[in-house]
Amino acid sequence: QLQLVESGGGLVQPGGSLRLSCAASGFTLDYYVMGWFRQAPGKEREGVSCIRSSDGNTYYADSIQGRFTISRDTAKNTVHLQMNSLKPEDTAVYYCAAARTLLNRLCVSARANYWGQGTQVTVSA
Repeated sequence: QLQLVESGGGLVQPGGSLRLSCAASGFTLDYYVMGWFRQAPGKEREGVSCIRSSDGNTYYADSIQGRFTISRDTAKNTVHLQMNSLKPEDTAVYYCAAARTLLNRLCVSARANYWGQGTQVTVSA
């Protein structure tokens, strides 16, 4: 069965860093676009970053402003999101997703075939 499991969330002070991981099972990443999304209470879900697993090409939302980096480890069927210079407005539940679509379309549309359960990221002093 297809499954995505996020990990790595937690509480961090402003300016700190976290690395999120998304472990995929039941399918290979090679033919999927993978993405990270986030949703804060009372706000709509937004795309953060996406990666085409076959070649590593990436897409980043303008709001990230160079602070985050997405990567994949095809041997371990895992994608990561390195988050640096975290701000309180980054606080949200972060979700991993997978889709058979164009690279940029996944983050822009926020439509995916498979979703993880999410991991909480809280940025607070």
